Amino acid sequence: IAQNLVKVGGPAIGGVLVAAVGSAWAIGWDALTFATSALLFARIDLKPGAVKVRAGFLADLWDGWSDFRSRRWLWVMVVQGALVVPVWLVGYQLLGPVYGERFLGGAGLWGLVVSGFTAGLVAGAAVALMWRPRLVGRVVCAGTGSLALPLAAMAAAVPLPVLVAATAVAGTGLAVSMTVWSGLVQERIPADRLSRALSYSTLGQLVPVPVGYLLAGPLSRAVGVRATLAGGALVIVLAAVVPLLIRQVRALALAGQPAHEPVPAEKAGVSARAPR
Repeated sequence: IAQNLVKVGGPAIGGVLVAAVGSAWAIGWDALTFATSALLFARIDLKPGAVKVRAGFLADLWDGWSDFRSRRWLWVMVVQGALVVPVWLVGYQLLGPVYGERFLGGAGLWGLVVSGFTAGLVAGAAVALMWRPRLVGRVVCAGTGSLALPLAAMAAAVPLPVLVAATAVAGTGLAVSMTVWSGLVQERIPADRLSRALSYSTLGQLVPVPVGYLLAGPLSRAVGVRATLAGGALVIVLAAVVPLLIRQVRALALAGQPAHEPVPAEKAGVSARAPR
């Protein structure tokens, strides 16, 4: 919530800065904020802890990979992220400002769209505080699917208020899905294996991003920005729906929240240790 609250006003102010003084000054201000953040991080005093290496880096790397791929529900959702993350970043962060310039009239109005998304993130984080969903897999897929709304809205050239509302819904869905997914992963994966699982998860979702950026330019030039956004919305919808065909994903539930379709612990990769 704290992070998302700060993000609400930032895009709107950034849009005004670009419109008023130009993008160079806005990017210069952005660079200054990063430098300030680095100074703040430097003040954090973390004591080093002892690290026990059992068999060496490569052996630990392979052990982490074996554990990761043994959890079908985990790698299926990572594959989903590997499809959705680059498509979302291309559609929203790369082509979104282009759409704002061509169809909305400039950076100022696009800043309103981005503020709608971050406002949705705040709302979603608040919802996640009050709501403990039972069927996490379905909630995560629904939240992922909501990211298709802004891309579809831009492809259809809807009025600005409708586009802002679509991005707000997407932000809410994303925040809820990320929060409940984080809780599920921490419950189901033992603490001594969690960092490796998250590392492979992050790597799998980020590796396709540069490829998506490279393809976005030629593709949008060939078929147009709106057609590219429509295709991205379709990919996100398919990526959100297909994992639900797998029983393990449909039955994923937090501790104390049994699903209608229970999954044997040895298949779901549930830790024998009680969740904290």
